[in-house]
Amino acid sequence: MQLSVDKVPAAVGGNATVIYGIMALSKKGVLIVNIADRIQSLRKTQGLSQEELAEKVGVSRQAVSKWESEQSVPDLDKVIIMSEYFDVTTDYILKGIEPVKDLESNSNAVIGKILFIASTTFIAIGLFCAFAGWYEEQTADSIWGSMIIQAVGVAGYFIGKLISLEKPHYIISWLNIALACFMPISLIVNYSLSKVISPYPIDTLSACIFLLLYVIITASFYVILKKKNK
Repeated sequence: MQLSVDKVPAAVGGNATVIYGIMALSKKGVLIVNIADRIQSLRKTQGLSQEELAEKVGVSRQAVSKWESEQSVPDLDKVIIMSEYFDVTTDYILKGIEPVKDLESNSNAVIGKILFIASTTFIAIGLFCAFAGWYEEQTADSIWGSMIIQAVGVAGYFIGKLISLEKPHYIISWLNIALACFMPISLIVNYSLSKVISPYPIDTLSACIFLLLYVIITASFYVILKKKNK
């Protein structure tokens, strides 16, 4: 197959012919993804921002941005650095001819994703159980039991991180934080104002204070997590 590389700028470097040839093949459907996609996928799999990857490789953030937008390609020495950091071969980054992870790692990644989703589910179930239990009985026991369910969800989240060795999507992390902090904030506000332990605000004043604190905390975590995900 003839590789079309006539229009490759000379300034790109000696590896331009091979790399752009691979990218041309990709666009014709021979490869599923090109170099830019693989670099971006590897970076996001490790939960790195463009700035963080640039620092590890020894280039500017703009250089990484250009790699991922197909405006330029990394020199071979940078490809080698990335292959060592991401624990893949240079062939994978350049050609995509081998999987990033072996079968066991892929299995662990799937298990990790299941645990991440399950963790959010358990935390949400615990919160709703606390609402229902307090509404029916208004006893502390109903709250503590629900918090145990949430603790199981939190444990599942961290076990998932250990098994998969990957960072979960920032939305999953944020949802877990938003759901998990709802009840503690409510308990603190209600007890401080009325000496009542309730999983949700019980009057207008507590509702206003709770809402203010809850929005500030969850919004702050959202901004932090989203920034780290870039």
